[in-house]
Amino acid sequence: MGVLVRGKSGKAGERRKALGRWLTEHRWPARSVPRPPAGSVPRPPGGLRLSARSRLASLPVLRLPRTRRVQRRLVQGLMTACVLALVPATWMRLESGDRVGTTAEAPAREVAVVFGAGLWKGRPTPYLAHRLDAAAELYRTGKVKVVLVTGDNSRVEYDEPDAMRTYLTGRGVPDERIVSDYAGFDSWDSCVRAKKIFGVDRAVLVSQGFHIHRAVTLCRTAGIDAYGVGVDEPRDATWYYGGARELAASGKAALDALLRPDPRFLGPEEQGVTEALATGAR
Repeated sequence: MGVLVRGKSGKAGERRKALGRWLTEHRWPARSVPRPPAGSVPRPPGGLRLSARSRLASLPVLRLPRTRRVQRRLVQGLMTACVLALVPATWMRLESGDRVGTTAEAPAREVAVVFGAGLWKGRPTPYLAHRLDAAAELYRTGKVKVVLVTGDNSRVEYDEPDAMRTYLTGRGVPDERIVSDYAGFDSWDSCVRAKKIFGVDRAVLVSQGFHIHRAVTLCRTAGIDAYGVGVDEPRDATWYYGGARELAASGKAALDALLRPDPRFLGPEEQGVTEALATGAR
């Protein structure tokens, strides 16, 4: 069976006719002639290339199972996976539900803990800056006396705690009231180190709303009487990304709460928080 090609007068029409003849000549029978291996098909005359649609038509097609039984099992498997992904996040919201509020609602505690949220060209990202703004407000209103900044300093060129300290001093928080944790590589490490290394027993935690429930749950698991301040953010792409990321992070956090592993780096106890509180009492 031939291929009908509508051509135009001139060279364009001749090229279309040549392509039609080539397609007709190289049309393989269904069974008698095996399809040549990839890369051995001769090119059309005149240097013409097959269209993207023709190339896509030769690719294998992913087909759903035809039997209802298999389809039902596939849907059930997907639903089960979704439920399992939501269970840890739901548990953490229930666990910390009445312990999350605004800066105005936060109880008076001696220490505020601010979790790192990335740097851009050595300065806090907007999300981290908003966390630090909330911590500075807690200090100005007398809700907290010391701010513990915990973040990543695993590389010389990347120092979250020092960038957070610089930002806070620029917002009126005295340098002697800021304590740096340079090994807060994730939320669990930050909570455990706040308790075991810096001796924090009660604290106000500061983070975005999509993360604060996880932070409160993990710090309570680590032995800290924690209250969380959820910083409001516009519902932009970053916010939705953070919310989606929480599903995976909540699964890891649930394992941390269950297994309670040691942080990546624990180290000796430090007196930074105790000394900062003593300085404020003078």
